[in-house]
Amino acid sequence: MPRLRAIDRPPSLHHTVQAALKQLIAEHGLRAGDPLPPESSLAQQLGIGRNSVREGVKALESLGVLEVRRGVGAFVKAFTLGPLLENLPLAYGEGLRDVQDVLQIRKALETSLIDDVVAAITPEHIAQLRGIVAAMGVKASQGLAFPDEDRAFHRALFATLENTMLLGLIETFWRIFYKVSGWSDLQTHDPMATYRDHLAILDAVAAGDAKAARRQLDRHYIGVASRLEQRRRALDGEAN
Repeated sequence: MPRLRAIDRPPSLHHTVQAALKQLIAEHGLRAGDPLPPESSLAQQLGIGRNSVREGVKALESLGVLEVRRGVGAFVKAFTLGPLLENLPLAYGEGLRDVQDVLQIRKALETSLIDDVVAAITPEHIAQLRGIVAAMGVKASQGLAFPDEDRAFHRALFATLENTMLLGLIETFWRIFYKVSGWSDLQTHDPMATYRDHLAILDAVAAGDAKAARRQLDRHYIGVASRLEQRRRALDGEAN
């Protein structure tokens, strides 16, 4: 069973325990499903109390590094971005500056991968996207915003790549984006224009024209960025 060196009790014991456990995993090449030594053994090796070990294990569990099985012990967990993606919306998106930064990253991500989407798209995916855009058109004709359809469109568009991490990032960026106050003011100013943006993206993808699809995506995001900037300036004016 892998062993640890005892450590002195530092001011931030909580973080030191986490670092020691991660070092244990790395140095001994532990992989997903491998068990850690029992809690009592870890406490003895580190020269600290079991409560401190328990806190460190819980912290790594929340980060997705460990999995605790009640009555059995702690095990190394397969790496996933899930915990990080779930917590990002809590840390960002409180102000329009954060949202503008997120939009810039999302635009770069989607425009850089649209060529791959065009190469991988299938008639089934095109039909699904047509249905989503048609629903956008119905709401736009009534002067209504369509955030659910907008979200579904971008997810369906990049689902063609079968990249779980990418879809997780897109979803996280979306959740951060929607935290901004007054989102309805960004969407409803001209829902028909937003509908036409998505239709143009889809038409380019369906035609197999990656250059045009990238151009239309870029144009779409420039429009959203412009509305965000207008919203930010309006709020700054109200504050002054």
